[in-house]
Amino acid sequence: MVYAVISRLLLPLAWWGRMRVVGLEAVPRSGPLLVVPNHDSQTDPVLLGIALRKVRPLRYLARADLWKIPGLGPILYGLRQIPIERGTGDAAAIQAAVDALRAGEAICIFPEGKLSRGERLRARSGVARLRAACPEARVVLALISGTTDFVRFPRRPRVTVELIPPPAAAAEPHELLDAIRERVPPVRAGRRG
Repeated sequence: MVYAVISRLLLPLAWWGRMRVVGLEAVPRSGPLLVVPNHDSQTDPVLLGIALRKVRPLRYLARADLWKIPGLGPILYGLRQIPIERGTGDAAAIQAAVDALRAGEAICIFPEGKLSRGERLRARSGVARLRAACPEARVVLALISGTTDFVRFPRRPRVTVELIPPPAAAAEPHELLDAIRERVPPVRAGRRG
């Protein structure tokens, strides 16, 4: 309920970004799902959630310090997001995500583990841990572009969220990330020309 209300309240962000969603048919409507996107902007999780809102609610593995922002923690808990302490091998967070996958939910994990800031980053171990623990989960790659242009207000960005199955040969997290970054290179947010 909270997820539906919040995603509806955030729809103007998608409108402002002239968001276009491609490949929604690649997202299964039920069963365990692992969504693996690129991460160039703070708005990526919000817009991806909006893009998938009519198909699947997403539970994100999100950095734990977001829960320390006054007022945001209760909202994130209401949205059933999963806090993870980055860089610590947070077994409890991974187990919560595995439990959600086994219950047939959709989990979203950014393979880079943080914002790219325009640089090519290595894939972290979270995706591999989730796939090993729940091999029956379907994987969908989310290619997000245009979100770094939100800072160019009053110019409106052109956001695209493209959902695709992973290449057959891509089994490791770095291969999944390479498949994403071949189509959506890292972009630094900020004002440019």
